[in-house]
Amino acid sequence: MDTRPLISRFTERDWETDETDGTVRFALVGLGWWTMDVVVPAIEQSDYCETTVLVSSSTEKAERLADENNVESGITYDEFHDGAAVEEYDAVYIGTPNAYHLDYVETAADLEKAVLCEKPLEATVERAEQLVEAAEDADIPLMTAYRMHTEPAVRRAKELIEDGFIGEPTHVYGNNTQPILEMIPDPDQWRLDSDVTGYGTSVMDLGIYPINTARFLLERDPIAAEARMSSPDEAFDDVPDQYATVTLTLEGDLPLVCTTSQHAQKDTQLKIIGTEGTIELSPAFHGEATLSLSSGSLRTTIEDVEYTAVEEMREEFDYFADRVLNDGEILPDGRHGLADLRTIKGIHEAADRDERVDL
Repeated sequence: MDTRPLISRFTERDWETDETDGTVRFALVGLGWWTMDVVVPAIEQSDYCETTVLVSSSTEKAERLADENNVESGITYDEFHDGAAVEEYDAVYIGTPNAYHLDYVETAADLEKAVLCEKPLEATVERAEQLVEAAEDADIPLMTAYRMHTEPAVRRAKELIEDGFIGEPTHVYGNNTQPILEMIPDPDQWRLDSDVTGYGTSVMDLGIYPINTARFLLERDPIAAEARMSSPDEAFDDVPDQYATVTLTLEGDLPLVCTTSQHAQKDTQLKIIGTEGTIELSPAFHGEATLSLSSGSLRTTIEDVEYTAVEEMREEFDYFADRVLNDGEILPDGRHGLADLRTIKGIHEAADRDERVDL
């Protein structure tokens, strides 16, 4: 297969609707480092988005950050729930810890605002189901924030798979690790608190990337799970998966082996092997994606463009805005995100029972 045409249009926005026009004004809920350091700059770079409201736990923080970032309004969580500044935004981005997503989606639904909600959708399947039902009952757009769906390397990989580049898929391998306590040196952080993070930390926060990206690329869902987990260090006493190894069986009896940890060197990769070729993303999930292809004598690494996390998020926000402005179908919608949370629950059940669990 000649890969040159693919390389020449590597950054093409094949998801973009022709003649999209307008701007989606966002209220950003939860002003942690990800929102302020990544989301705000991404929206500034976007074509169809604008930040108009910041929502935080305190008036002082909300107003200060609004002033520093030239945003119209800064309000508290309580004021958001009470409908403050409701005429100043069209959509809500929810970047709070997992266990708080439901409350803000319910309010956004009551206010008839579109929602872009961080993954995983919630801390438990039951709360995620309530979240999705609230959005559906209000008939508002709901997108699960899977930025890999608009990452050009991932989209080109999907195109190659659909065109038969790897033949019939036979194996999938994924890894996503990072040293969370070096990144955030606080053993009391929310990602290590099971009441807030949910079933665990590594699979919920990191393993979800190779699992969901494989689902997107192959259009196959998991049907069974096996897993081993351990948390030997004291800081991880409240969560079961400081280290996790997961084997999922995807539809068509396709195995996906995934390793993940919040206590390891930063490393991200996804490899899909088929009967005729291999596609690999390495690095894959944290701020850049390099696509490597092999088939017979062909060995190609596509490194024409490198991406930062901000640019990936820009694509995600513009995709969401494109769909909202055009009343278009959203692929990683609430039901899509809910399916991953059900899989993660099954993975933890498999580890607890030390046996295969049907999903």
